[in-house]
Amino acid sequence: MLSVPCGFAMGGTLSETDKSVRSIVSGIVSYTRWPALSGKPNLCIFASSHYVGALSNPGPDILPYTPVIIHDDREVSSADCHALYFGSESQPHQLELSQALHARPLLLIAEQNPQCLTGSAFCLIIDSARVRFSVNLDVLSRSGVRVDPDVLMLARNTKHE
Repeated sequence: MLSVPCGFAMGGTLSETDKSVRSIVSGIVSYTRWPALSGKPNLCIFASSHYVGALSNPGPDILPYTPVIIHDDREVSSADCHALYFGSESQPHQLELSQALHARPLLLIAEQNPQCLTGSAFCLIIDSARVRFSVNLDVLSRSGVRVDPDVLMLARNTKHE
């Protein structure tokens, strides 16, 4: 369900981890609905992400979002973000930014938040052998977006490969 073929990165190919991150993020975004949004959502990707290239570079697959690379919090407001992908931003920073943007529906995904207790709704758990995700239902319920229950069922046991 969350599988997406992948394409370019440095050297012309993506690593298996790059492919997994791209696939999981694409799947989550594909099964998310924003009120009154027509067209692709803007996925704002913090430049601090280890996977900024995998999430933003074009490939043979069609991304279900428009990637927007951001470098700081000021750019988030002007980029009209529908989803934020955090790289090395701390959990308190994720929480602070989400509270500042609480007036708009916003999907939050984190790369460096393995416990997923605060900050983001979806948290990737990346190790040398696999990529999984967990979900924080409290954050998701306050996000203003709707995620297909099938995605939530995948994370029911807190982690999914």
